[in-house]
Amino acid sequence: MENNNLTIKDDVLKRIIFGASILGLLDAAYLTVEKITQNKAMCLPGLGDCWTVSNSPYSQVFGIPVAVFGFIAYLLLIFLLKSETMYPNWKDSILLGAFGLALSGTVYSIYLTYLEIAVIKAVCPFCVISALVMVIIFICTILRLDRNQSEFKSQLEDKNG
Repeated sequence: MENNNLTIKDDVLKRIIFGASILGLLDAAYLTVEKITQNKAMCLPGLGDCWTVSNSPYSQVFGIPVAVFGFIAYLLLIFLLKSETMYPNWKDSILLGAFGLALSGTVYSIYLTYLEIAVIKAVCPFCVISALVMVIIFICTILRLDRNQSEFKSQLEDKNG
């Protein structure tokens, strides 16, 4: 029941999520290394104010760098995508898990961006990349959920005549 030529195929959305998750994973790994090593040169002078953000009290939760949580979230998203192939019967649950993770990541990214602008008064370009990546993943999971729901409705209609 696909009458819209602008509809993006599910496998394309999965590839976008996978690529974005890899980018987010690399970004979070970079930020984690910068935070742990306190290597100011990694903040790329002249490109935002990563150093101020990285050394703010908001850069850690319970003593753990925020970037570590991002790394784990991106790793989980990759795992969930790969799990869909291994466990196709669990697709609905896996998709909801990915949506929940992307929603949480997006809300937290909005909060962190607010802190950067309004409280810390400095913006980290690597944090901006992570936030944008998470929003892209969130949008793609919404599109996948919508597609999945439409396919489910179509299957029900076919069964019920």
